[in-house]
Amino acid sequence: MALQPLAERMRPKKLDDYIGQQHLVGQGAVLRNMIETGRIHSIILWGPPGVGKTTLAKIIASSGNRAMFTLSAVNSGVKDVRDVLEKAQRSQFFNTPSPILFIDEIHRFNKSQQDSLLAAVEQGIVTLIGATTENPSFEVISPLLSRCEVYVLKSLEKEDLDKLLTHTIENDVELKKMNIKVEETSALFRQSGGDARKLLNILEIVINAETSDQVVINDETVMQRLQKNLAMYDKNGEMHYDIISAFIKSIRGSDANAAVYWLARMLAGGEDLKFIARRLVISASEDIGLANPNAMLLANACFNAVNTVGYPESRIMLSETVIYLANSPKSNSAYNAINAAMQLVEQTGDLPVPLHLRNAPTKLMKQLGYGKDYKYSHDYPGHFVDQEFLPDQIKGTSFYQPCDNPAENKAKETINRLWNGKYK
Repeated sequence: MALQPLAERMRPKKLDDYIGQQHLVGQGAVLRNMIETGRIHSIILWGPPGVGKTTLAKIIASSGNRAMFTLSAVNSGVKDVRDVLEKAQRSQFFNTPSPILFIDEIHRFNKSQQDSLLAAVEQGIVTLIGATTENPSFEVISPLLSRCEVYVLKSLEKEDLDKLLTHTIENDVELKKMNIKVEETSALFRQSGGDARKLLNILEIVINAETSDQVVINDETVMQRLQKNLAMYDKNGEMHYDIISAFIKSIRGSDANAAVYWLARMLAGGEDLKFIARRLVISASEDIGLANPNAMLLANACFNAVNTVGYPESRIMLSETVIYLANSPKSNSAYNAINAAMQLVEQTGDLPVPLHLRNAPTKLMKQLGYGKDYKYSHDYPGHFVDQEFLPDQIKGTSFYQPCDNPAENKAKETINRLWNGKYK
C-alpha cells in the first residue's frame, strides 16, 4: 500500500490536535462549544486554502458520531446532490441526529445546485457544512446563507506553523525515524504563506530530496528544493494566492504583458473565472479608480460577460479587460478616502448629525430645529452654496486627496474653487 502524502498523514482526528483558529476552537470559543455540546447547526467555513476547513468538518462529524457525506462542487451536479440527500435520508433512524453533508468549494455550486440543498437543510435531513475560499455573501444564495452561520478561518500565524512543524517531525510515523535538524524556518514559513498543507508539502519535498543520513532544514535548502520542484509544488494550485498577488500587482504596476502572463497561468491552472473577474472589478476601483472611471464599467461588463459566455471564449474578454486596466492611469484616492473615513469613524464614534441636515417628517422634529437653516443647493447660482455637511467636531477634515492625473486634477480644481481651500 502506497504511503499517504505527509499532509494527509498529519490530518488531525480530534479537536485537541487541531492547530490554529483559536478564535473558533479555543477554550470557550463558539465551535468548540458547539462540538462539545453536540448542538451542531449548518455552517459555512470561509478562509484561504490549507487552514483546516475540511479537517474541522471531519472533526465536527466524528465528535457527534454522525454519518458524513462529502461532495466536491468541482465535479458534482444536481443529480449527485439529490443522490447524496436520498442516502442521507435513508441513513436516519428514530431520534438520531441528522448526518453531516460536507461540500468542499461550495462557491463553485451554481444557483440550481444550491437550490437543490434548501429543502434538505430546512427539514433537517442534513446538517450542511460548506467550505469556501470566496466571500459567501457573493457566492451562496441568500436563502441558503440565511440558514447557516458563517465562520471565518484565518491564515496560520508563525506560532501555529512552528507548532505544526515540531508536531509533525516528532509524531509522523516516517519522519520520527529520521535525523532531522531544523536550523532556520524563515523561508519555510514565508513560502507556506500561512497554509498548513503547503508547509507540509514543502517539508516533504525537502526531505525526499535529501540523500544523506541527516536532513538539514534551513533557508538555503528550502529555496533550492523549491526551485527544482516548482512544477510539482504548483500543479495542484498551491500557489493560488501567490499568482493572484502577482497578477494584481502587475496591473497596478501598468505591466500589461506580465498581467496577461499571470492571467494565462491562472487559466491553465483551472482557476475559477468568476474569481478572476471579481478581482478585476476590485482592481478597477482600488488601483485605477477616479483616474479612469470607465475602468469600473468595463470590469463590471467583463464580470457579467464571463458569467454569460463561459470558457474558453471568456478568456478573450478577460484578456481585453486586463490589458485595458494595466494601461489605464492609476489612482488609489477612493481607496484611501474610505479607509481614512472609516478610521476616523472608529476613533470618534457616532457623532451627531448637524441639525440643519436632519430629516424632519413630524411637527415635533421641526419644532426641535430639525432641518432648520438647510440651504437647498439648486436654489443658488451654479447649484452650490457654502454650508457645513460634517459634524462640528470634524468639520474641515479632508478624506479625499486627489491623485495627480488629468481627471482628478480637474476634480481638485473644482474642490478648491467651490470650497476656497477648506479641504486641503
